[in-house]
Amino acid sequence: MSTERIKCLIIGSGPAGYTAAIYAARADLKPVMITGMEMGGQLTTTTDVENFPGYPEGIQGPEMMEEFKKQAERFGTDIRIGYVSKAELATEKGGWHKITVNDSDIIEAKTVIISTGASAKYLGLESEKRLMGHGVSACAVCDGFFFKGQRTVIVGAGDSACEEASYLSKLCPKVTMLVRRGEMRASKIMQDRVKNTENIEILYNTETIEVLGDQTVTGVKVKNNKTGEESVIEAEGFFLAIGHTPNSSIFKGQIDMDETGYIKTIPGTSKTNLHGVFATGDVQDKHYRQAVTAAGSGCMGALDAEKYLAEVESMVEA
Repeated sequence: MSTERIKCLIIGSGPAGYTAAIYAARADLKPVMITGMEMGGQLTTTTDVENFPGYPEGIQGPEMMEEFKKQAERFGTDIRIGYVSKAELATEKGGWHKITVNDSDIIEAKTVIISTGASAKYLGLESEKRLMGHGVSACAVCDGFFFKGQRTVIVGAGDSACEEASYLSKLCPKVTMLVRRGEMRASKIMQDRVKNTENIEILYNTETIEVLGDQTVTGVKVKNNKTGEESVIEAEGFFLAIGHTPNSSIFKGQIDMDETGYIKTIPGTSKTNLHGVFATGDVQDKHYRQAVTAAGSGCMGALDAEKYLAEVESMVEA
């Protein structure tokens, strides 16, 4: 078991983590990044990315993350493939945060930038997994444009599902919402919005049996869980809006989170309730969940870490 001490540790390798790494490396913080087992985060499951500035022709998600990686490495980021198996975060200012990697190696860091992201919830269907990126998506705002003029189905019953259905309704001639229960759990104002949108059809007590299609989505097989009746909805796009799970469980009990596990940050900053610990990207953002906003918060994390380290060094000198 080895132990090393560093200035800055970045956990996670999505847009937030890599942007934090670029800024931290340029500030000579000599950052070490632990990638997690899904290098590149959620963008590795995305095909075309057309809403990130600087790519006028669009870019494939995995290719984009490879470019982020090269840029971070260019400035000297030490990128290590692995996962954090234990975290012991210091509570006092200037303390060392003890992070165990791959159940064996220990890194003690003055600053930790948590960029572990969030994972979209799925139904668990084989067909859903097979057609991911080929008509199946967990982000209407990210991918809805590709279905302009096509029929879409969206699963969900909360505010996010209603927001995404409304978004799709502006692009698609027909949007079908599948609600598992006999009512939605969205706020009344959001329910009224979708109910009053002419091209949105809401099917209650309806569950997905299978996403249909060989190479791309052609339809969705559903079942009414009251009557048992099965039917097929013809569609080219299948969207999931049943929530996300922030990848924050390893820090539970040490850092302030909301009731669903999103890490709380001081508004306008990436600072958490612990000195020298910063949270960026989707692990602390339940509202936007976009690559560009994650990258912006990654920049904030590195700048906040740099400022904190300067404060700690001045304390020592004093």
